[in-house]
Amino acid sequence: MEAPHNSPAAETAPETAGTTAPEPGGATAPESAGAVPVPEAVTVALTVTSPDQMQDLGRRLARVLAPGDLVMLTGELGAGKTTLTRGLGEGLGVRGAVTSPTFVIARVHPSLVEGPALVHVDAYRLGGGLDEMEDLDLDVSLPESVVVVEWGDGKVEELADDRLRVLIDRATGDTDDERREVTLVGIGARWAGLRADLA
Repeated sequence: MEAPHNSPAAETAPETAGTTAPEPGGATAPESAGAVPVPEAVTVALTVTSPDQMQDLGRRLARVLAPGDLVMLTGELGAGKTTLTRGLGEGLGVRGAVTSPTFVIARVHPSLVEGPALVHVDAYRLGGGLDEMEDLDLDVSLPESVVVVEWGDGKVEELADDRLRVLIDRATGDTDDERREVTLVGIGARWAGLRADLA
């Protein structure tokens, strides 16, 4: 089985701190105009063609994860978020089968190898921001765990300045195509070496 490959044409150079989000038309607004600064980010684009490759990507990512890392997964239903997380769990050597936590919101998988626990969260049904997730104590769990949040965009960014966003795009419509375009966006200095770490 061939491992997922980087797509150099789709990779972008790291953004630098202090740059601002592009305005429509591609212009970058000066910070004095009230634009929001974009944190340092490194983007890596990959193509995955099977569930096995998605799980393998999770195992590869697990090698670079450390306690305190926040991973946010974005993708429509069936895109492969839980499959990727299953690979993360295998790579981290945690206890228990990694399945979708939809009905329990969060599951904690303790390490079997003296590494960080995996906290797997499904934020799909949580409409609000971090306040609505306080009962999960993610801010308490994060320093000694790897926290993976499905559907976390707009809800958990306040947990960590440095975070890894994983965006999974699949073919839409009535198709059984297993091809996925995966974009990893490492935000903050913690992820400056993401491209090299995955090589």
